[in-house]
Amino acid sequence: MKNKPEIAVGGQAVIEGVMMRGPRHIATALRKKDGHIVLKKEEFISRTKTNKFFGLPLIRGFVSLIEMLSIGIKTLNFSAEEAIKDEEADKPEKKKNVFLDKLYTAFSYIFAFGLAFLLFVFLPYRIAYWIDIEKTSILFNLFAGGIRIIFFVVYIYLISLLKDVHRLFQYHGAEHKSVFAYESNPDFTLGDTKKYRTYHPRCGTSFMLIVLVIAILVFSIFDTILALILGHAIPLGIRIVLHLLLLPFVSGISYEILRFSGKNINHWLVRAFSAPGLALQRITTQEPDDQQVEVAICALHAALDLPITYPDVEILNDDESSE
Repeated sequence: MKNKPEIAVGGQAVIEGVMMRGPRHIATALRKKDGHIVLKKEEFISRTKTNKFFGLPLIRGFVSLIEMLSIGIKTLNFSAEEAIKDEEADKPEKKKNVFLDKLYTAFSYIFAFGLAFLLFVFLPYRIAYWIDIEKTSILFNLFAGGIRIIFFVVYIYLISLLKDVHRLFQYHGAEHKSVFAYESNPDFTLGDTKKYRTYHPRCGTSFMLIVLVIAILVFSIFDTILALILGHAIPLGIRIVLHLLLLPFVSGISYEILRFSGKNINHWLVRAFSAPGLALQRITTQEPDDQQVEVAICALHAALDLPITYPDVEILNDDESSE
């Protein structure tokens, strides 16, 4: 057995697959309907590694968040395109309309961001203003933050009931299991992954929950200071804009906490703080089957420049994956 690796690796679940991000590469492996695996590998080095300013504490958290959002959207688009190819193979008489597909994708993202703004920004604040607690900054942010967390958990639970989302969460579980197995033993096998749990302390689900909690603290301090300067309660519109502008700072703090938690998970205080995020992952991760774990292992090996051991793997180059 080799020594436990110090390389931090992680990724996300996509449609019928897993994306993994290593130190120098991003790899996405997808299970096609005929059973074989499609693998796309791209070189990627974070700006936090190539630019000293972007690598500073707090700054690197927001930069990493933007990078992961960009990578996540690109990877989801790739997995969606591959899924469409499978559908077209089943119905060859149906011609693909590229313009309509791109239009549908654009409206899907607009709807998703609009729904996120409505549920997690506007409605929590609007409800807090309706019950007239905006004059007390700490109480306002505790209430609005609590509503936001409730909306987030309920939203995650409701979408988990959908068949396609449940399968996505199985791939999420496969991602975590393979990362756990690699961190324990770089020479792990498919059988080794079965003994590991599906929830991981460095998961994006935990990060989102940390962001929601840290936002309550940061917004409360900022609002209290601003209200004292203004001498009156902060108007709703101004409060929303200012809080959105504070999100880079909030995400930076949350990222540092997540890094610290991942490295010190055995400390009782860290375990207590991480418990809510790990509990939420019981929804966002589900037990995968062997084929799903194989996909995650394939993506992990590719991202870390390790040999691909599965024979039925189709490796795409950039030209093929962008058609």
